[in-house]
Amino acid sequence: MVSSVLCRCVASPPPDAAATASSSASSPASVGDPCGGAVCGGPDHQLRLWSLFQTLDVNRDGGLCVNDLAVGLRRLGLHRTEGELRKIVQAGDKDLDGQLDFEEFVHYLQDHEKKLRLVFKSLDKKNDGRIDAQEIMQSLRDLGVKISEQQAEKILKSMDKNGTMTIDWNEWRDYHLLHPVENIPEIILYWKHSTIFDVGENLTVPDEFTVEERQTGMWWRHLVAGGGAGAVSRTCTAPLDRLKVLMQVHASRSNNMCIVGGFTQMIREGGARSLWRGNGINVLKIAPESAIKFMAYEQMKRLVGSDQETLRIHERLVAGSLAGAIAQSSIYPMEVLKTRMALRKTGQYSGMLDCARRILAKEGVAAFYKGYVPNMLGIIPYAGIDLAVYETLKNMWLQRYAVNSADPGVFVLLACGTISSTCGQLASYPLALVRTRMQAQASIEGAPEVTMSSLFKQILRTEGAFGLYRGLAPNFMKVIPAVSISYVVYENLKITLGVQSR
Repeated sequence: MVSSVLCRCVASPPPDAAATASSSASSPASVGDPCGGAVCGGPDHQLRLWSLFQTLDVNRDGGLCVNDLAVGLRRLGLHRTEGELRKIVQAGDKDLDGQLDFEEFVHYLQDHEKKLRLVFKSLDKKNDGRIDAQEIMQSLRDLGVKISEQQAEKILKSMDKNGTMTIDWNEWRDYHLLHPVENIPEIILYWKHSTIFDVGENLTVPDEFTVEERQTGMWWRHLVAGGGAGAVSRTCTAPLDRLKVLMQVHASRSNNMCIVGGFTQMIREGGARSLWRGNGINVLKIAPESAIKFMAYEQMKRLVGSDQETLRIHERLVAGSLAGAIAQSSIYPMEVLKTRMALRKTGQYSGMLDCARRILAKEGVAAFYKGYVPNMLGIIPYAGIDLAVYETLKNMWLQRYAVNSADPGVFVLLACGTISSTCGQLASYPLALVRTRMQAQASIEGAPEVTMSSLFKQILRTEGAFGLYRGLAPNFMKVIPAVSISYVVYENLKITLGVQSR
């Protein structure tokens, strides 16, 4: 029944296919346009669609609700979960009445088929109109998802009607048309990481975007939502971030600063408002850093030389690290300003511009790049370990628990983001501490010029290896609230900006 209403040709749909169906949808018996690759099947395609609609409309009320689809599809031998059927109704329900009328049903089939065609083309690496097990394995490998040949063949068998162990367009479309999952793009869609989570350090490898997100312009909405989420998250966790900076610079064996003592000292010196010193510049640098990083990442992807829509893991690491280095180089003076503003005493500077003006006049341009080398070196361990841990956790979940959807749910996503960010920070923390001390020591009157290597040796000699992890406790304390806050704000901003969630 489902196959009989679908077009058997593989040509591209004509530009006016959707409009034709829309104008004729109100008249089920009307004659449609000749086949052009849309959901047609010949001049009587509207009659065939109407026949399928009536079969699925179990209670004969002229609309398809979740229950109608469940019973109707079961009768046709298609079993879908309630969550999947709810996705179908939500995707096609334009008037928000909780069900699909005939016109909405036709539009859903047409829109969904266009999306499925994009997926089919992305999987068909050989461009021969068929998908085999090797192509499925390669596509998933490009996304960092490793499956065995047996698992790929199992996927094929579920869609292969003629036993050829390959899937043509008709078999692919017939299987997925009344199924909301879109496989490969859905993994990219649901498992965004660096765009969503902000822990105060923008050193992660940028996220990939699906073909559809690029074509519809949704990518920039994701970036804006991510920037807004980062601003709120950083502001909420700013007291812990300032405490981390103070402990990195001032804590030692002789000055054992604890968390409670640190907060007490800050409030006593400058009042409650002093807890947010340095947060303004920390929030301001989100926008330029994210924009430069995204543009640089797109250019680096081309230089890496991959002709795939999505990069392999090692290619993402190389492109992402280079993009991060370019972005950090561009906004590094703001990093120095953030550290100086966080360490300032009450009344020392009237604001960010005053701080920048005094540094320039007293220390010169070179002061704005103190600690630059350890900062650049820290990108690779942070980005590499964060990406590796996140992809490993993602693969484990997808292989064990992803049955009908690649959507991991809120708690799994938060857990993976928290663990990977924590591991990345732990690996790069000594370099971050040395960077902060170099930024701070340049402001001390008569202080000798320090290099990265000499500072490492000094810390190890006077404080031991533990000295390289001063301030780690407040840094880790802010990870969970930062990840949680950025996720909640990101999801709400997505709704405000009109980003479609599936």
